[in-house]
Amino acid sequence: MGAPLREVVEHLVASIVEHPDDVTVRTKQTRRGDLYEVRVHPDDLGKVIGRGGRTATAIRTVSSAIAGSGGARIDFVDVDRQR
Repeated sequence: MGAPLREVVEHLVASIVEHPDDVTVRTKQTRRGDLYEVRVHPDDLGKVIGRGGRTATAIRTVSSAIAGSGGARIDFVDVDRQR
């Protein structure tokens, strides 16, 4: 399910930020399952997280519903943070 879910997350995030070209989603395999690392422009991090984390929670909820029983973990970081 990795690629389609990655594309959905990238589309969702890119549609709410001011710098959509800076949005990237990388998939990492961990012991706890797939981790989707979403990188955005530093100015957009607040928009992606939202007031009280509501936007990030909504993106995680939609992604988990698409992922199904396997679930998905999503981590939001800005592009200035070390890779």
